[in-house]
Amino acid sequence: MFELRRLRLLHELALRGTLAAVADALSYSPSTISQQLAQLERDAGVALLVPDGRRVRLTDHGAALAAHAARALDADERIRGELEELQPGIAPVRVAVLQTAARTIVPAGLGLLAQRAPSLRVELAEVPPEEGLFELAARGFDLAIAEQYPGLTRAPQPGLDRHPLGVDPVRLATPPGSSAGRGRAALAAYATHPWVMEPSGSAAREWAVQQCRAAGFEPDVRFELADLGAHVALIAAGHAVGMLPDLLWAGADAPVTLTDLPGSPVREIFAASRRASSSRPGIRLVRDALDAAFAAAAPAPR
Repeated sequence: MFELRRLRLLHELALRGTLAAVADALSYSPSTISQQLAQLERDAGVALLVPDGRRVRLTDHGAALAAHAARALDADERIRGELEELQPGIAPVRVAVLQTAARTIVPAGLGLLAQRAPSLRVELAEVPPEEGLFELAARGFDLAIAEQYPGLTRAPQPGLDRHPLGVDPVRLATPPGSSAGRGRAALAAYATHPWVMEPSGSAAREWAVQQCRAAGFEPDVRFELADLGAHVALIAAGHAVGMLPDLLWAGADAPVTLTDLPGSPVREIFAASRRASSSRPGIRLVRDALDAAFAAAAPAPR
């Protein structure tokens, strides 16, 4: 019989690719990971790993057992969810959250949870959406609040459920008092200005650059920052222009000038969870609270 803890290590290796990455994610030493996987090989009676340069890779037997490990972990989650329905007490819920949600809907959601389920422990970490979704699939989190930009697709993630929370308009943000028309003309008017955008590799950055290219220019991205509060400060001080989501303001007055972009684009905000654990009472409670918080904070039409 295979031990579930060792199966998870093999599953993590299949996802992350290196023993060091697995050790870092699970807070084990690489030597501990190696010892446990060596024991799993002895339990299986076949080679699961082979050297590949300075790394290791899964053999065909290893890949087959890693697929079985994923199914076993899903079954374990479903059983724990059923037990949670029957027994008192609610297991903690670990949530990966993107920055704008952390600033707006999460505090309100936690307030609702304090009323509805005061004994529920919620643990939060601000994580970029793509990383949050990956770590959700790897069981590092129970729920991930992420975003989807129009026209951008991501690789399908089997085993994850998406629960839409709402939509969030994204607009051109320029210094206070500025004006440059509407749509593509507004973008083109800032073709030679310094831009502030999120780091390369993020969906927000790729989408924003695409909008500029559609307006006929390559943006001069002089400021590359993950902190949207810093974006606001740079734009408000007249040092840059950018594209910002309305959820940043959550009903308050924006300290910058906001102009509609071509097509009035919106990004979708959603909560993702693993299908095997989506029905867990704690996850349902958090999701419902975030639903209500987003509805209350939803940006009003401008």
